[in-house]
Amino acid sequence: MTNAVPSIAVIGAGMGGLAAAAALRLKGLDVTVYEQARRFTRIGAGIQIGCNAMHVLRGLGLEERLRADTFYPRSWNNRDSKTGDVMFDMEFGQPAERRYGAPYLLAHRGDLHAALASAVPDEIVRLDHRVVGLDQMGDGVVTLSFANGGTARADAVIAADGVNSLVKKILFGESSPNFTGRIAYRTVYPAARLGGLEILDDCTKWWGPDRHIIMYYVKPDRSEIYFVTSQPEPGFEFESWSATGDIGSLRDAFAEFHPQVRGVIAASSEVFKRPLVDREPMERWGEGNVTLLGDACHPMTPYMAQGAAMAIEDAAVLARCLDGVERAGIAPALRRYEANRQARTARMQLTSRQNAWGKGATDTDWVYGYNAWTAELA
Repeated sequence: MTNAVPSIAVIGAGMGGLAAAAALRLKGLDVTVYEQARRFTRIGAGIQIGCNAMHVLRGLGLEERLRADTFYPRSWNNRDSKTGDVMFDMEFGQPAERRYGAPYLLAHRGDLHAALASAVPDEIVRLDHRVVGLDQMGDGVVTLSFANGGTARADAVIAADGVNSLVKKILFGESSPNFTGRIAYRTVYPAARLGGLEILDDCTKWWGPDRHIIMYYVKPDRSEIYFVTSQPEPGFEFESWSATGDIGSLRDAFAEFHPQVRGVIAASSEVFKRPLVDREPMERWGEGNVTLLGDACHPMTPYMAQGAAMAIEDAAVLARCLDGVERAGIAPALRRYEANRQARTARMQLTSRQNAWGKGATDTDWVYGYNAWTAELA
């Protein structure tokens, strides 16, 4: 390695990987992203972009684009599944933006991913590069091996390769994520299919005794609507992370819910389902010049809509810790990044697991009031 600027290999071009690449480049680092997919696709799912994530995205220069492509909700409304009675109204819009200094936005996951991709030059993204091996050399250099037969060397590796992270397995051994016993059905479709059905709120979570459904718009003109459920499904075979779901079974599962819920489900023509998983908080995220980021180290249930936000926060703190660091200081900088993220992400994992966020009066300040660019670092 002759380049004076440390070279960083980012494994995975999902939300966390692209955010990390953009943030690291912002600090002047030499970054290459390796992604196993052959191309990016606009997967049919929604995502909530919390004020805390928006602080990071603003720093990456993406706020204007995201405001133009996403929906700006008045609130996240929590209602009883049968009566429609409001249990807690988590207010957003201008009041939240004034309080937390950034907007809360609802987006199509593909639109957020495209925005992040726009912050990373195409020439540093290597598609069709699935990592199959990793070897740390005595001089600190890390060698990566890929399924396509290629290899690459870097001064540091940031593994943003998801809940089934191969890099995590290489570093710490095999372990399966915790299957919660619950399934999420989800889809995005044109709101015109609702045929005049009136949506009560911009974003609503309908709470049933043992299941729930969240629905919201993902485009500023309310042209697309998204919903996602959480429900038990006896007999589900934990084989696929994203499979086509049976709409009839979904309708039956929510047959006792409010008519609005039944109408939104009835208007859908295709749904996908995936198992809901998490892990226990990890004591260590890395070794030497290798560390984990996002779902690779702190996967969580989606009940607080903070999974991607935590990966995006990781990216900013990582970039701050590596800012100005020479090769000899990479390992200590990565340990500093980990130490500054572990308590917050662990709290988020365990709070989300409870699935009580928004069901009653909820303290949101500790989540949305955090700015990863300015938070004090230990």
